[in-house]
Amino acid sequence: MSVNSARPPALDKIVKRFQRIQDPRRRYEQLLWYAKRLDSFPEESKVPENKVKGCVSQVYIIASTSNEGTVSYQGDSDAQITKGLVALLIEGLKGLPPEQIIQLEPDFIKDTQLDVSLTPSRANGFYNIFKMMQQKALSLIEQS
Repeated sequence: MSVNSARPPALDKIVKRFQRIQDPRRRYEQLLWYAKRLDSFPEESKVPENKVKGCVSQVYIIASTSNEGTVSYQGDSDAQITKGLVALLIEGLKGLPPEQIIQLEPDFIKDTQLDVSLTPSRANGFYNIFKMMQQKALSLIEQS
């Protein structure tokens, strides 16, 4: 288990929650719980530039900035486990400035131990979703 002092508190809390779960089935149940909590996604935003490439499922991500300069994400997937991964990332990155998001290393993905519970294609998709969220954060910086 790597220790990352730069990990945002919300993301660190999620990582620790998953580290306490030993049973892979319970990890899936936790992801499904996150999926149920995800806000609805605007249908008009399901366009190619918001689609995550490299995912077997249909995954969409949009981002905006608040008045305080923090990033807010919305996302959706047609697969419940993947939707849970999206929700986990949205929760973990909530309230962060875009500069902090683009500097995050994806090592927290391994720290959740989800990479051993997920199929290789889903684990790769998890990484691709995170990278897309970083790209969206970068584009928000470039637009300001």
